[in-house]
Amino acid sequence: MTEDLSILSRTANPPDLTLTYGNHVDQVADIRYGTRGNALPLLILIHGGFWKPEYDRAHAEAMASALAEAGWTTVTLEYRRVSGEPDVTLDDVMTALTSLPAQVAQHNGKLLLIGHSAGGHLVLWAAARCAQLASSIAIQGVVALAPAADLQMAHAMNLGDGAVLRFLGQDPVQRADINPMYLPAPAVAVSIIQGDDDAIVPPVLAATYRDAFPATRLVSLPACGHFALIDPATAAWETVLRELRALG
Repeated sequence: MTEDLSILSRTANPPDLTLTYGNHVDQVADIRYGTRGNALPLLILIHGGFWKPEYDRAHAEAMASALAEAGWTTVTLEYRRVSGEPDVTLDDVMTALTSLPAQVAQHNGKLLLIGHSAGGHLVLWAAARCAQLASSIAIQGVVALAPAADLQMAHAMNLGDGAVLRFLGQDPVQRADINPMYLPAPAVAVSIIQGDDDAIVPPVLAATYRDAFPATRLVSLPACGHFALIDPATAAWETVLRELRALG
């Protein structure tokens, strides 16, 4: 199907606040206060873009604004994206999850993680890493939208014109610690929402992850592509809100 790319450049309400969690220009997060924020978990939104430096949080602006309007205080995370240096990205995600919640008002102290595409990979990785470390980070649930859930498979399929190799700087078999497929199951509820017509991150990746971790809830949407999942103007958006409400 033809993907509607308008969401990638659509603007929305500016953030209420931008916080830093490090000294690098990309170690920042935009805060939008939710209409029911005090009663709900803090929503951490991690954008996609195949981990490439040319894609930043700007394309998630409309999504973040809609999530705040729907109730959640929303943190849109930026992170370093340095080709061949995946650990700086992973370090940023864990540092942000550890340090930012205490700096943000209007939430109930728990976290919901939501990520799209490469961001879907990162939220699955973060949840698994927290389980592996028995971390005190208070994650209540994870929603992964069309996630690059299996790096080995994504590499074999040459997704994003070799995005996995560019991200890792080596064959993913050498970095099993970054592939959610080879990490412990997350200790929290995980929902994956996947468009059946997604040719950018095909449904087989989500299905393979669910087969490996049967407790995962997999919601498949017919006649849905990759970017509809982050577009508040699409029919898929109500499914995203429903899964967040179920976890929150």
